[in-house]
Amino acid sequence: MSAEQSPKIVIVDESPIRAAILEEGLREAGFTGVVHVREMQGLLARIYALDPDVIVIDLENPSRDVLEQMFQVSRAVRRPIAMFVDQSDAASIQASVEAGVSAYIVDGLKKERIKPILDLCISRFNAFSKLQDELERAKSALEDRKVIDRAKGILMKMKGFTEEEAYVLLRSTAMREKKKIGEIAQSILTASEMLK
Repeated sequence: MSAEQSPKIVIVDESPIRAAILEEGLREAGFTGVVHVREMQGLLARIYALDPDVIVIDLENPSRDVLEQMFQVSRAVRRPIAMFVDQSDAASIQASVEAGVSAYIVDGLKKERIKPILDLCISRFNAFSKLQDELERAKSALEDRKVIDRAKGILMKMKGFTEEEAYVLLRSTAMREKKKIGEIAQSILTASEMLK
C-alpha cells in the first residue's frame, strides 16, 4: 500500500447514523476508499470479498454473541481492526485483545478522533504482526534444530561419527543437493523410521 494510495477501509455498522459519523471522519482525514457494510449476516464472506486494508467495527450496545462474531472476524482476517463500542466490561476488553483487535475504543465515537485512532490501530497491528512473524521463525528454527540434532544422533549411532562429523556430512549433503540442512535431516529421520 503506497503513501499516495488511500487504504481500502470497511466500516461494519448496523446504524446508518453512526456509520455516517465514521465515514465523514475518515473522508475528512483523506481516506477515500471507504465501504459501509450494514448487514451482519454473512459478514466474514463479505469482508473476504471486499479484501480491505483496515476494518472499522462500530457496535453501539453489543451483545455477547455479536461481540464473539466480531472477534471471530478479527481472528480470521489478519487485518488492522478498530472496534468502537459504547459500553464494555473487562471480559470483553480481554477477549478483544486475544482476538487480535488492534484498537478497542469504549465510548469514543467522535469523527475528529478517527484518524489518530486508525493510525494507532495500523501501527499496533504492524508491530504485532512483526512479533508474530518473528515468533514463527523462532519456532521453525527450533524445530529444525531438534530435527538436525536427532539426525546427527542417528548418523553417530549408525556410522560411528562424532557429532562434528555428523554435522559436516549433513551440511555438505545439503550444499551438494541445494537443500536446507533441516530438509536433509528430515530425510534421514524418515529413512530411519522406515528401516526400523
